[in-house]
Amino acid sequence: MNILIFTQYFWPENFRINEVARTLVEKGVKVEVLTGKPNYPTGLIYSDYKAYGLQKESRFNLMINRVPMLARGKGVLRLMLNYFSFIFSGLFFSPWLFRKRKYDVIFVYAPSPILQALPAIFLGWLKVTPVVIWVQDLWPQSLSATGYVKNKLLLKLVENIVSFIYRHADLLLVQSEAFIDPVRAMASGTPVRYYPNSADELSSDKSITEEDNSMFNGKFTILFAGNIGSAQAVEVIVEAASLLKEYEDIQFVILGDGSRRDWMLHEKKSRNLNNLHLPGRFPANSMPFFMKKASALLVTLADNEIFRFTIPSKIQAYLAAGRPILACLNGESARIVLDAKAGLVVPAEDAEALTSAILNLYKMPSKERDNMGKKGVLYCKQHFTHKILIDELINHFQSLKK
Repeated sequence: MNILIFTQYFWPENFRINEVARTLVEKGVKVEVLTGKPNYPTGLIYSDYKAYGLQKESRFNLMINRVPMLARGKGVLRLMLNYFSFIFSGLFFSPWLFRKRKYDVIFVYAPSPILQALPAIFLGWLKVTPVVIWVQDLWPQSLSATGYVKNKLLLKLVENIVSFIYRHADLLLVQSEAFIDPVRAMASGTPVRYYPNSADELSSDKSITEEDNSMFNGKFTILFAGNIGSAQAVEVIVEAASLLKEYEDIQFVILGDGSRRDWMLHEKKSRNLNNLHLPGRFPANSMPFFMKKASALLVTLADNEIFRFTIPSKIQAYLAAGRPILACLNGESARIVLDAKAGLVVPAEDAEALTSAILNLYKMPSKERDNMGKKGVLYCKQHFTHKILIDELINHFQSLKK
């Protein structure tokens, strides 16, 4: 089987599609990738890459084709230019790049922006090749929820474009079961199937320093890992840390970066929150180490209707880590944590409820906390095992071969 992956984000950027592509190759699938120039999340083109020109490189025993693209930079305007530059480059260069090649399926990995599927739809039409889109975010709902776009006319235009994309795909895979109905309503007959993100299979980094390790020594450490943005409603973490200042053993460690990190650093200083630590970003392969060292793993989302449908990929990673989960969110993600019996769930953006849950977990016998972690691992193996899900993905591809 011969697959072409379309994705704006790929190695060395840290996204789920990297592991998917690598494992497809291990399973005997021939894979080629069209992507942009790596610049996430810093907003700057990585060293060894240039924004202009075509580039090719080999990784995971597959060929990676990189098209010109503007870096994300800072600000909404620059982000929009980043999105559109990839779309235009994909439309312009992909017919020429792949003019002599045949594929069984074109597979689009589609976190925001879903609009990156447009050049894949066009190429699929040119080459009479089925297109499969793996929908990671709901558009235009995500645009309005994060505040990037508020103009109703523009949101309606985006909705029409997304509907066009869905209707011209051959199969839509969605990362959350709650996505099925809203995606199907816009897809006009295109099949929609649930296909979740899997858990990380990264080996733990052995180069952790003593300083890194000291964040967890002798403390009840609550770890938040990932993007620090408006969607994560990190204000609730700051409020909980403030309410728990008197408990010296309870410490918050926030690993990652994002648009709200500077605000958190400001609040830490102004409120004198010595229990709140923001050491920054770490390599992806260090995450298993940190997660397993933590006393509890924290996931938060804003109290917005769209986020009731979403499953952050950290949910699967947290389950696999075998530590109890503190989930301050609503909807599908809350359901998974409750079904797994892997932790405690409180409503989104409710700082007092989160504080009570933290104290509950802190005072709980360690055996009960360990049992939560074990149940999370079991649930992860039953529902999110990577290689089993890759077999399912290959079956989806084979069902569309012409």
